[in-house]
Amino acid sequence: MISGRTGILGVIGHPVSHSGSPAMHNAALESTGLDYVYVAFTVPPEGAEGVGDAMRALNIRGLNVTVPHKQTVISCLDEVSPEAQAIGAVNTIDHRDGRLYGHNTDAYGLVASLREEGGLQRLPAKVALLGAGGAARAILYALLAAEEVEHVALLNRTIARAESLAMDLNAGSRVTVQPLAETTALADAGLVINSTSIGMEPDAEASPLGDGAGLHDGMVVVDIVYKPLETRLLQQARVAGARTVDGLGMLVHQGARAFELWTGVAPPVDVMRNALTQLN
Repeated sequence: MISGRTGILGVIGHPVSHSGSPAMHNAALESTGLDYVYVAFTVPPEGAEGVGDAMRALNIRGLNVTVPHKQTVISCLDEVSPEAQAIGAVNTIDHRDGRLYGHNTDAYGLVASLREEGGLQRLPAKVALLGAGGAARAILYALLAAEEVEHVALLNRTIARAESLAMDLNAGSRVTVQPLAETTALADAGLVINSTSIGMEPDAEASPLGDGAGLHDGMVVVDIVYKPLETRLLQQARVAGARTVDGLGMLVHQGARAFELWTGVAPPVDVMRNALTQLN
């Protein structure tokens, strides 16, 4: 029951009506008995700079931040975590005593998903990352933070963008850049991660790897796309004998980390996952 004491959590983006975060977080709040409500706020690009003032004025306890605001909101914050600074993007804002703290939980979400859904307690020495957009920044940061990862092949349609990302994260020789159409790097990759939107509805028949050349058994294939859960890439990977991880894992675990930052309560991960699964 919402009352005058109910705290406010939410997500900002443009668009944001498609977000599964309200269902996921409200299910978690109900499960834990916490007196909060989580809502979606449509914030146009020109409104992002006012988010900090709005949070303070309305006493909004915490926000998730999605496209296109992950960089813009940084200027509104009092402090940004070292991880978010390195990634160059904030996806979670924690409001405490009038001060706003920025975090990035995407890197945590990826690693947690690889461990729990992918069965990888240690990451493979060689990884192929498809795409060099916003999601790829957090993923590449997480990969480079894992000492056991010796080399990442960064495959992207636009070479210059991929080179810029590698340079931003000071990747050095641990990252090499190749065209997305070049699949030779997959031959010895133990892990392939799709960070592009290729294969997302309504283009569910598309795959970032075209006909799936290069996929093989002995690798784990992750697709961060979660609509649909069973993407064309994951279908191709399964036929090739690879282990597959769908996009719900990263979404759930990044959300769980944000939930814990805001509330100090251990997140009910299974409840959050079930809420998202029911939306698909």
